[in-house]
Amino acid sequence: MSGRGRATALLVALGAVLSVLLGTGTAQAAGYRYWSFWEGSGSGWAYATQGPSLVRPDDGSVQGFRFAVSADSQDAAKPRRSPDFAKICADTPAKGGTKRVALVIDPGTAADAPQGETPPPPRTACARVPQDASSAEALASVAKPLRYGSDALLCAISGYPAAGCGEQVSGTTGTESGRATTPAPTSASASASASGSGGSGGGPSAGVLFGIGAVLLLGIAAVAQARRRRG
Repeated sequence: MSGRGRATALLVALGAVLSVLLGTGTAQAAGYRYWSFWEGSGSGWAYATQGPSLVRPDDGSVQGFRFAVSADSQDAAKPRRSPDFAKICADTPAKGGTKRVALVIDPGTAADAPQGETPPPPRTACARVPQDASSAEALASVAKPLRYGSDALLCAISGYPAAGCGEQVSGTTGTESGRATTPAPTSASASASASGSGGSGGGPSAGVLFGIGAVLLLGIAAVAQARRRRG
């Protein structure tokens, strides 16, 4: 085989290795299973920048909660009902000394559910609460029992899910890999504001990136050697 042929064969082999490395990075992508917290408006849903215990919604506000598997706030699934205050609170008239907060509670899909559990259907509720009540208090008034973790992360609404809180799951298989050592994005936490990101990202690990770099260097060296031999 000529020098050029050997270089071409080597580059093809290195390309195959590179594909495996990139595939490994994707397979290791992970997310977290948790209740995310949203604020509604006429334009749709916006990921909340504070936890529900810190937010003091005004009368006429719409708050959403969605249970799903996501890596961070950038890919978090939104509630699947529209933030329509007039519709949700149509049968709850205003009352002095209180406020009305429309709530959309979306337990997510079967694909996001913990093993052995079935998510209840999405629902809405209109909470009439004191004027200084937080979003967490509004939720508690219509969706008990709530369950919180030791880190104040909202773990369950109306008893769903029955167990677990912020588990890390595989990004490709959906299988659980244990309680997250770094909490999931905390917009649904009873305290502490969301950081806008959390958990594991979906990109390759440092080891995978190092491997990719080594593959590229070997390829460059092979091409250079073939050219020298032709010269």
